[in-house]
Amino acid sequence: MKRRLTAIGFFLGLSALAGQASAQNFGFGGGYPMQTGEGLYKGVCQGCHMPDAKGARGAGAYPALAGDPRLAGKAYPAIVVLRGQKAMPAFGPSFTDAQVAAVVTYVRTHFGNSYKDVTTPEEVKVLRAAVLPKSLSGRPPG
Repeated sequence: MKRRLTAIGFFLGLSALAGQASAQNFGFGGGYPMQTGEGLYKGVCQGCHMPDAKGARGAGAYPALAGDPRLAGKAYPAIVVLRGQKAMPAFGPSFTDAQVAAVVTYVRTHFGNSYKDVTTPEEVKVLRAAVLPKSLSGRPPG
């Protein structure tokens, strides 16, 4: 019985945190307070792509971002972050344009990637409108 109560308390706590995040308007669907590319990578991305961005294989395949030539064009990783790809969820509904720009720029300039051109929130805004359904792209960026 104690385990059951602990689990219920855990889920109630998560629900309260989600409500706080939405109330603070961290993103479209909210809940990611990190604003820097490094903070977002460490808090969201590295769970699958690993701290060294070399990816992993196991129950699923998580591609390496380290030394990835597909990151040469900044639109590709921004679109993947916005709408997801294969098992990766779409973060467009949850990340602001600034957060998408920050994490894409971070990944493109770290982990053996040396692409110097910065992704801007304005570029992400244009991509968001082009690749997400109107219901997800029509809201103003947070």
